[in-house]
Amino acid sequence: MLRLGFIIGLMAIIGLVLSGLAAMKVYDQELSIGRIDLARSVDTHASLVQERLSERELLARVAVGLFRSPSINMANALQPLRSSIYAFKTDFLVASWVARIPRADFGRAQNELKTAGFPNPTLRSANDTPLNPAAVPDPATVVMDVEPQNDETKAFVGRVLNNHPVIAPMFNRAVEEDRPVSSDPFVLLRTGGPMGIVLASPVRADTGPTVAGFLTISYRLAPLMLTNDELSLFSVALRDPRNASDNLIADAEGNVKSVPLQLDADNPPLLRVVSFGARDWTLIYYAKTNAATRAQELAGIVMLIGAALTLIFCGLFGYVSYNNIRLSREIQTRIDFERRLTAVIDELNHRVKNILAVIQSIVTRTMRHGADIDVARELLIGRIHAMSHVVSLLSESQWQGVKLKGLFESRAIPHADRIALTGPDITVSARAAQSLSLLFFELASHADEGLSLVGKHPHIVAGWTVSDEPDPVFHFRWEEFNTSAATRRADSEFGLVLLDRVAPEALGGTSKRYFTDVSYVYELTAPMATVVDEAEMDRTERIGKPVKKKR
Repeated sequence: MLRLGFIIGLMAIIGLVLSGLAAMKVYDQELSIGRIDLARSVDTHASLVQERLSERELLARVAVGLFRSPSINMANALQPLRSSIYAFKTDFLVASWVARIPRADFGRAQNELKTAGFPNPTLRSANDTPLNPAAVPDPATVVMDVEPQNDETKAFVGRVLNNHPVIAPMFNRAVEEDRPVSSDPFVLLRTGGPMGIVLASPVRADTGPTVAGFLTISYRLAPLMLTNDELSLFSVALRDPRNASDNLIADAEGNVKSVPLQLDADNPPLLRVVSFGARDWTLIYYAKTNAATRAQELAGIVMLIGAALTLIFCGLFGYVSYNNIRLSREIQTRIDFERRLTAVIDELNHRVKNILAVIQSIVTRTMRHGADIDVARELLIGRIHAMSHVVSLLSESQWQGVKLKGLFESRAIPHADRIALTGPDITVSARAAQSLSLLFFELASHADEGLSLVGKHPHIVAGWTVSDEPDPVFHFRWEEFNTSAATRRADSEFGLVLLDRVAPEALGGTSKRYFTDVSYVYELTAPMATVVDEAEMDRTERIGKPVKKKR
């Protein structure tokens, strides 16, 4: 016994060491896989964002290529370009023509705005206050046309943007670099409006190299960031170029808000840089789950499983070894042929008695059912006949199951001609067919035992359905109309046991029976996995196949 304990202890140590090594391997692999998956998802998202931004910048370049600055600063300068803008993209917020107008042409520009029908053709400052022409740089940048034109956007026409804190520096940079330039994020259209950015493209005059104005296109910031759904591995934010310690985050409704930068040493965010409007934008990706924590949890599970398996294996090994030692000692000293023969005979007698007891119980319960021996004999013969019928059906199908409607044939149950059947003709397994056959016979054999309400035989409706759920469920309903609790004879003891316990337990389901105002109802609910039992059918099919001769 001491040697056995030493062997078991050594096996336990080896098993725990192997479990620890497996847990370390799983931790390293899971951590690497988690980081790789996150990096790939982030790269894919950043590529989509860059592609989306590049499309919008290309739109601005193409639009400028199609655009021709007017010889005078027309208020409808965007008219030739409107169809082209909508042909390229339709997700911009506002497109506008901002002309650089010399101070001497202010009156002419106001006449243009008035002729175009804008509600306020007077030139004014960016915040819609009266303008002091002497304080305005020469030339001035004036909004002369917008698209789309509505009550909100028309209000911007006529405003001078030289002193705008965001747009004016963008125009100056666009002139210096002679290419489309994007602005800092700011609130568009109105106070409390959507957060967005403006892309300004300089337009050269037809007669010289000077900049005649700017074609600007405003975009909401949220669609450009391609915010993620709840199933993504990360949440994305945009580093605020106005304050590097803040992030711009879009919610599910597309509203953008500024939040402080989140720093987590254990789970640092990933950074990706995209280009738009001659500047770099930093996207910050925060992982929703910590890869290290997840790897630790999985490694812990592997360690626990390994330790549990080691303990189980050592326990089983010790148990089996101990029993083998004990049995070998007993066999060496006590075994003899006569005692073994006696034990076999006793076991055989015990099994035979059990079988006879089961048969006696079935016969006794059946014989109690009827008021006389003839009724009890008919019930016993009917139950045996019902079992015989289902065995015949199973034999015809090579024990591959039985069509459910076949269990309602007149040779199987009484009063079959008065049973209306509804439901799909599904194929049930052999075990379920035997239980359902006895169940249907028991229901049908009691359908005519009581007195009807109006002197007519009960009308019976038997129906079944299969519910569309993640795990399909079989629902069976038996209803005897023209019957009540006062007229229907109570079920026998055997019938109650079969209806309430034997049949439901055999199918792994539940049952109930009750009376309505005009009928008696029995309902059975069971999972389709036990009613159909495809595993049993597949196993029977494999066993029933002929054995191929080896060549």
